[in-house]
Amino acid sequence: MDFRLTARQEELRGAARSLTDFIMKYELDCEENNGLPPRAHTEIRDAVLDSGLQAVNMPKEWGGAGLTILEQVTVQAELGRLTGALWDMVWRPANALSFCTPEQRERYLVPVIRGQRRDCYAVTEPEAGSDPQNLRTTATRTDGGWVLNGEKWFVTVGDHADFMIVLAAAGEERAPTLFLVDKDTTGIEMTRVPRWMHTFVYEHPEFTFTEVFVPDDAVLGEVGQGYDITRSWFTEERLMIAARTIGAAERALELARDWAVERRQFGSRIADFQLIQGMLADSAVDIAVNRAYTHQVAWEVDEGVLDRKTLHAKAAIAKLAASEASGRVIDRCLQIFGGRGYDRSYPVERLYRELRVDRIWEGTSEIQRLIIAGELVKRGTGVLRMPSAE
Repeated sequence: MDFRLTARQEELRGAARSLTDFIMKYELDCEENNGLPPRAHTEIRDAVLDSGLQAVNMPKEWGGAGLTILEQVTVQAELGRLTGALWDMVWRPANALSFCTPEQRERYLVPVIRGQRRDCYAVTEPEAGSDPQNLRTTATRTDGGWVLNGEKWFVTVGDHADFMIVLAAAGEERAPTLFLVDKDTTGIEMTRVPRWMHTFVYEHPEFTFTEVFVPDDAVLGEVGQGYDITRSWFTEERLMIAARTIGAAERALELARDWAVERRQFGSRIADFQLIQGMLADSAVDIAVNRAYTHQVAWEVDEGVLDRKTLHAKAAIAKLAASEASGRVIDRCLQIFGGRGYDRSYPVERLYRELRVDRIWEGTSEIQRLIIAGELVKRGTGVLRMPSAE
């Protein structure tokens, strides 16, 4: 086994770090104003396009960067260093859009890849969070299309996006189905923009759909494929969360280490105090172990040597372990900064608030544990093994 970054991976890591450093100068503005002005969005969009890191999850023939999963993890780990969730400005179209027809691709996906449009995913509802099968939004058959009625919560980027991927129960069979819906369609209303614990460059609004007509060609994939398409996205997205949280934790540890070396109390650097040293050491362990495992699973996905269910469980392990470990790291790092760690002008404070959601979205920690336990109960401990070369 060779764990060194390839020349290509190192090139991508360097490009992602340079882009991260450029975007980082917008962090305080985003924090103080709960977002960024249009000028900043334009500047960052242009920088992303110049970097070649737009749509890393889409093939080159469609205009994306066409990166492998391991290459995407390498990029996301660098972007995860950003506060204000500015990493989300380096857009990755929803993986579901790869199921577009050629006509849908030209109308929706290609403009997203080029930075001309933005998508958002409308799945969660008041009664359908961790249990999406409790779906209340309906799609009723009508002449030439469908009529959508329902409510969606936590629609990340919903304020900025101009079209939505909406999950609804279609027809009398209540077949879970995805629909491509332009946000300015009659009957769509953004009813509430909650104030969240974290600062996010985009919002997560709530929407209602009242007699929203969409034509037949708005169906993404096929009728009844909604859950399958959505689930196919989880393995990759959970690995990206693992990568970003580890990147965030590494930045926090770098800042805490430098602070501990410079800060003096009782006539000594606080880095000389064993309790501080213990926090630094434990943080390094959390980061190193979780980075290695996340890279391993990303490599396994690319190699295609494991079945889908095993990879799904391994991605759940990576997401669960990395998000919880990163939470421990940032808690220690804030403690090392003392009172100043509680100041919003310090990145450790912002990371402390922002990393908390990673134990909730794209499947809570509890859901990840159920996935892992289910794999163990049904199929044994094979999920723990490395694949063989044979």
